[in-house]
Amino acid sequence: MNYDFREIEKKWQKTWVEQKTYKVTEDANRKKFYVLNMFPYPSGAGLHVGHPLGYIASDIYARYKRQCGFNVLNPMGYDAYGLPAEQYAIKTGQHPAITTEANINHYREQLDKIGFCFDWDREVRTCDPGYYHWTQWAFQKMFMSFYDNAQQKALPISQLVEHFEKQGTEGLNVAQSEELSFTADEWKAMGEKQKEETLMNYRIAYKGETMVNWCAGLGTVLAND
Repeated sequence: MNYDFREIEKKWQKTWVEQKTYKVTEDANRKKFYVLNMFPYPSGAGLHVGHPLGYIASDIYARYKRQCGFNVLNPMGYDAYGLPAEQYAIKTGQHPAITTEANINHYREQLDKIGFCFDWDREVRTCDPGYYHWTQWAFQKMFMSFYDNAQQKALPISQLVEHFEKQGTEGLNVAQSEELSFTADEWKAMGEKQKEETLMNYRIAYKGETMVNWCAGLGTVLAND
């Protein structure tokens, strides 16, 4: 008997999409299980071998947990926002939205051919304004907050300023880059620039100086890895 895997795969993958086989809905009667995958950057080259290696492993585990009765959330998305897309646009003269969309479609086609059990209704694209609106919002919240050790929570930076104006650093129990000591009078005598530099010592997200790995090709900093 001839096993025509191409036709068989095509038939069942079409069925899974039409019937939304892997769509996840909230179910309070079942234990929840979230499978966290690394989102690929959708380059023009398509998937590389490292992508399916990881996704196959998480896919097997997701199917196992589903068979064990868990309500499994196994989403996929694209880390599609950043300098590589910008540089590619500069080199080719194409808008990054156009090339990124084309690359994402190519990735989706490849991922579907492998037959992963992703819930595509939960797809995330980091280049989507609806997504990065919230990442920017979160960063702004962190920048405008400090961490109070006594209350074990973040508080508005304005409350820290009030503390400085009344008693300087006396009685302060907060997270900080380095321990500073100044009085209320010394705080009030600081210029606006010095005050802002001092607050950087306490902000949850802050601006600082450090050694970096510079990439001349991209014109920016690279992570250590």
